[in-house]
Amino acid sequence: MANTKSAIKRIRSSAKKRERNRVFRSRARTFVKKTKRLIAEGKIEEAREKAQLAISALDKAAEKGVIHKKNAARCKSRLMRRLNRTAQQPTGSSNEGKA
Repeated sequence: MANTKSAIKRIRSSAKKRERNRVFRSRARTFVKKTKRLIAEGKIEEAREKAQLAISALDKAAEKGVIHKKNAARCKSRLMRRLNRTAQQPTGSSNEGKA
C-alpha cells in the first residue's frame, strides 16, 4: 500500500485511466476480430463495413494514446491487405496461414 498522499492519488488516477483505456482497446480488438471472422467466412461486403468500424476504433484508440499510432496503422494495413486479398480470390478459399 502506498504511504504518501500523492502515491495514493496516483493509484486512484491510474485505475481510472486503466478502465478508460480498456474500453477503447477492447472496442478496437472486437471490431478487428469481427472483421477477420467475416473475411474468413467469405462475406466480403459485410467485412468491408466492419473494417470501416475497426479502422475508426483503431484511430480513436491511437488518438487517445491507448495504443501507439504506428501500431494502429500496422493493424489497419494488415486488415485491409487481408480483406483485399480475399476479395480478389475467385473462390472462397483464404490465405489464413500466410501473411
